[in-house]
Amino acid sequence: MDNVTDPMTGEPLPQAGSDHGLRIKHFRQILLWPVYLIPPPDEPDLADYAQRLLDRAPEGLWREVSDEFTADPSDFQERHYNEFVAFLPAVQRFLYGHCTHATEGGAITTPIRVLRRLDVAQARVELRRGDAPVLFEVAHADVYFFFDIDVAVLALEIHADNLPLHLAQEVMFQFGRAYPSYWEANGQAGHCPARAEWLDASGTVLAVSDYEDRRKFLDFTATHRAVSVSAHWDYLLHPLALANSGREGPFAYRQLEYHRMPLMAYLAVDDPRQLSGADIARLAAASGPPGHEHRYGAEERYAHLDAQYNSGRFHEIHDRRNTGTRYLASTRALVIVGDARDELFADLDHGALSRFRHQDFLLYLIAHFHRAALLMFSDRLAEAVGRLDMRDAKAVQAFRRVTREALEAFLRFTHRYWFSQVSDHAETAELFELCRQNLALDRLYGDIRQEVQDMNQYLESEAMRRQNETIVRLTVVTIFGLIGTVVTGFLGMNLFAYSDETALTKLWLFGVVTIPTIVIMFLMIRKSRQLSEFLDSVSGEEWSLFGRLKRLGRGKQRG
Repeated sequence: MDNVTDPMTGEPLPQAGSDHGLRIKHFRQILLWPVYLIPPPDEPDLADYAQRLLDRAPEGLWREVSDEFTADPSDFQERHYNEFVAFLPAVQRFLYGHCTHATEGGAITTPIRVLRRLDVAQARVELRRGDAPVLFEVAHADVYFFFDIDVAVLALEIHADNLPLHLAQEVMFQFGRAYPSYWEANGQAGHCPARAEWLDASGTVLAVSDYEDRRKFLDFTATHRAVSVSAHWDYLLHPLALANSGREGPFAYRQLEYHRMPLMAYLAVDDPRQLSGADIARLAAASGPPGHEHRYGAEERYAHLDAQYNSGRFHEIHDRRNTGTRYLASTRALVIVGDARDELFADLDHGALSRFRHQDFLLYLIAHFHRAALLMFSDRLAEAVGRLDMRDAKAVQAFRRVTREALEAFLRFTHRYWFSQVSDHAETAELFELCRQNLALDRLYGDIRQEVQDMNQYLESEAMRRQNETIVRLTVVTIFGLIGTVVTGFLGMNLFAYSDETALTKLWLFGVVTIPTIVIMFLMIRKSRQLSEFLDSVSGEEWSLFGRLKRLGRGKQRG
């Protein structure tokens, strides 16, 4: 393997397995896994997925997380206050809810409900076969549910101390994989850990990954035209059932995005000045340590990534050692790097670590929730169009219903959840905007909005077409019925005296007149299109009488 030099220093970059003396004093990673929720058949309009999960899950497996804002005011800390005031009022109501009335003890309503997994305490990860496994503490495994939106986001936070840089890069690159993209010749799943395990507080193994089970993934995809997920990730959402897995659950879920989960990473480095431009680029892209087969092949690529992912606006100086906090954002990750010796950076309650776990996490969650919801709408609209068959009246009716429901849901999402700005704080606002730009949220929102409007416009034009056809039929029937009206009016002038007939005769005469009238009426409705064309020809001066009668005859033949 050729040596690659750092474009900033000209020095050779370290190869895989080397930490060049740089250690991560504290490493923390938060993975976000958005999934598409599928309501159960017996409750297609399910809005509160969280409550259904609590009702159907085994006792002691999940519990709802009550935020600090609903607890005893004496427990409310300055950290909670700093987190709250970092956001605009509309976002505050979205994240924390609001009181339904101003009296003391008023009920709290919030569109977000958070359920926490109680049994998972540690994650043991073997990155490559034969390597010593790395043990991470699981800070929490939460699932965020959003009212009236068929989307949930799993947030898993893990942390460890004193890791080599290359090991932290490897974990960022490999750990958050829902399923493998390929398999190597030795049977190991590409870009996935060789083995990942969930452990409880006593060290008992709860679930193990099965990335290497190639046959499982191939058979699932061949049968269901979808991708399965690794067993240990599926376990975190238990008792939810993966769609098409054949397992029963309170409701099902399926993948929304690429198999690689979005992540946030916090790295407290003993000396951040030792990080080269290549290190910064790899951290920003979460692309793993040097030596991967996907490594960048040119120095210009490193320089480009360093310029693209390094935002100078978020580089702050905290002390005289000229070391600060650096925020790196890309489509895959939001990474925060700083000096472990800086107390302000490493403070769990008031420093950058606290902000990383709270304010930064929430704005990152909002951005990826927006993307997941928009992808969900896109998937739902694609399914509706795919099932549309204009020759099937039931399919057309179902398409009309699904489109109206999607339009209503998208309208509620726009007014309830869509924020283009979350804060007036300069750093928070710009960081959120950076995340939105990387995820191309405005473009995606515009595309989905246009799709919804196109489908709604199609329904309106279809309804207008049907209305016009009905008006044509009624007009034709009225015109040709005018003949019968005149005749019956003339006959009503006592031309035939039936007043002296018996009741039975009158009833028979009524039937003789009524039945042919009904038949003629239905025939006129059935042939209304041809009759309408005949009326057009009659009103036109370019047709002779013979031509008009001939046109009516052709219309009858077509009918």
